[in-house]
Amino acid sequence: MNRLAGVTSPYLLQHADNPVDWWPWGPAAFEEAKRRDVPVLLSVGYSACHWCHVMAHESFEDQETAEYLNAHYVNVKVDREERPDVDAVYMEAVQAATGQGGWPMTVFLTPDAEPFYFGTYFPPAPRQGMPSFRQVLQGVHQAWDERRDEVAEVAGKIVRDLAGREISYGDAQTPGAEELAQALLGLTREYDPQRGGFGGAPKFPPSMALEFLLRHHARTGAEGALQMARDTCERMARGGMYDQLGGGFARYSVDRDWVVPHFEKMLYDNALLCRVYAHLWRSTGSELARRVALETADFMVRELRTNEGGFASALDADSDDGTGRHVEGAYYVWTPEQLREVLGEQDAELAAQHFGVTEEGTFEEGASVLQLPVRDALLDAEKVASIHERLLAARAGRPAPGRDDKVVAAWNGLAIAALAETGAYFDRPDLVEAAVAAADLLVRLHLDEQARLTRTSKDGHAGANAGVLEDYADVAEGFLALASVTGEGVWLEFAGFLLDHVLARFTDPGSGSLYDTAADAERLIRRPQDPTDNAAPSGWTAAANALLSYAAHTGSEPHRTAAERALGVVKALGPRVPRFIGWGLAAAEAVLDGPREVAVVGPALDDEGTRALHRTALLGTAPGAVVAVGAPGSDEFPLLADRPLVDGEPAAYVCRNFTCDAPTTELARLRAVLSG
Repeated sequence: MNRLAGVTSPYLLQHADNPVDWWPWGPAAFEEAKRRDVPVLLSVGYSACHWCHVMAHESFEDQETAEYLNAHYVNVKVDREERPDVDAVYMEAVQAATGQGGWPMTVFLTPDAEPFYFGTYFPPAPRQGMPSFRQVLQGVHQAWDERRDEVAEVAGKIVRDLAGREISYGDAQTPGAEELAQALLGLTREYDPQRGGFGGAPKFPPSMALEFLLRHHARTGAEGALQMARDTCERMARGGMYDQLGGGFARYSVDRDWVVPHFEKMLYDNALLCRVYAHLWRSTGSELARRVALETADFMVRELRTNEGGFASALDADSDDGTGRHVEGAYYVWTPEQLREVLGEQDAELAAQHFGVTEEGTFEEGASVLQLPVRDALLDAEKVASIHERLLAARAGRPAPGRDDKVVAAWNGLAIAALAETGAYFDRPDLVEAAVAAADLLVRLHLDEQARLTRTSKDGHAGANAGVLEDYADVAEGFLALASVTGEGVWLEFAGFLLDHVLARFTDPGSGSLYDTAADAERLIRRPQDPTDNAAPSGWTAAANALLSYAAHTGSEPHRTAAERALGVVKALGPRVPRFIGWGLAAAEAVLDGPREVAVVGPALDDEGTRALHRTALLGTAPGAVVAVGAPGSDEFPLLADRPLVDGEPAAYVCRNFTCDAPTTELARLRAVLSG
């Protein structure tokens, strides 16, 4: 056992038995490097990362390599999901130096934590122009011993260059209709009309851009925006990236056609995509969107929910293939022979046709990833359902992928929003209850007396790392969605506590720019600051969206102003790189639309008329609309103040831009007002 034995991160615990003398990130490791006068090897990854496992097996489990590492370096392991700030700072350096990045990330640092040599995966022997890991270790050791001045000069220059990258956008004006139209044009140019999605291989689920497209269509009626969203969602759901048996999405597709996924399943992807498909159904009534939203929600609750009520971070890509080998995708892929073993000859032939399983295979070693290349209506629905049930039962007997059980605050916030809305749209109170349970866990375990967030927990124990901007923003987003769905104002109150921290500790008062870490957080070589969306919304744009919704609920001018100033970055980046700032573009759509404020008043939440108006309000497509529901005179929500019943009947009040429509008791009228 090394120094990782006592940590809570499942990723770090995977390395606790390595012969490498790993240290967790912290001052003690750098003090040791100074004492020994050696550089620091920083290795960053996460538990569901396939190539992290490969490098661990090839190098970190190798006794000879470990002995060299222990003799010449202080070795520090970081879980990027626990310390996104550390990951962001050094990933920025890797990308600036090499033009690319990824995980595992391998960085060599001075004892002052300044980087001077970078890479990602290094093989155990030279391969395809890459040096071996041992060659890299020997080269860095030699440079440290013989060219120390040169190393110091390189490290100093990198730190100075990073310090000069602080983002400021002047008066930070909110983007207008022209910039959003330019962003739509930019997405259209990058759109793949044959396959859906944007760009080439690998193809990632463009969740945030899809949210923008749906909102843009709702505001402007642009059919092209809706078509791109609808076709992309259909292609993803029919491809191999979607688990055709168990629901839920893999991380990305390695090809342009959505056939072969990178098999790990992440909570954030599934939360974001569940919400996108629910919103697509809300806009179009698509039965496919409804099915995928519900199956993805059920997957999260069934396979990612922890005993404490939160949601685990991920399922691994790799699992035992039945022979003791850990193989990527083993749990999910099928050969024709395996189909015949489970289904018999006749049904196996039908299953192969239905799921696109071929003799040659679409993956490796003759195995195929299940897809839906043929439309469901062409096959007998009862027979397909039976095949699905039998294959799912057979798959349950395979060794399951490992699960990273840590609860990340931000990603649970995204899951809370998705489950609350999906449950409300499709009359699934169990999904809303799951969202409430996760929110309760965050309040009990992740929130202290000052409403400061802890980033992670595991097995009911809070982790040691402070929440970053995305935690505050995404948890606030989840609480705001829960407030609208449940009619419980306490969730609005908790969101306000979190967003007050955003204003006080994460915002530059001069420019309105946002930082990923709080002003009082651990000081790294640079205070990370990135407004662009990656796998999940950036903390910056997520905060802008939550601040805007909170301001709509409460009328708070400071929160509205902060949201608008933060969206100045979208005015600058939206027309140029719309794929990478979709969440900010979606928030900007809400600003242009108001957003609309809906108050539904009724004698009781379970009153039939109140429920019908409330559900109609939630199903409105107007971008970023907020909904409050309660009894007349209730103090649960500011929007309910001075809102009486109309002729003794439940009524809905809709306002935008300081102007209110006449209250209505009619569902059709409310539906029309909120149709965007």
